[in-house]
Amino acid sequence: MTDIKNEMDSDLDQNYSLNSNADPKNMQELTIYIITRIDDMGNRIDDLEKSIADLMNQAGVEGPEK
Repeated sequence: MTDIKNEMDSDLDQNYSLNSNADPKNMQELTIYIITRIDDMGNRIDDLEKSIADLMNQAGVEGPEK
């Protein structure tokens, strides 16, 4: 599974970048593109949640109870 992910990441790095206008040419490229975009968004959300928690801690506000 890790080999497939690494291959997908490699293909994506070669074919797509934020400044690239390259369009996916087949279903595999489209799938790779979509999965990578979802992973990137997930990472951004995680970073945002961590930043908010840090700011709340600095302000002395307790987080929501779970």
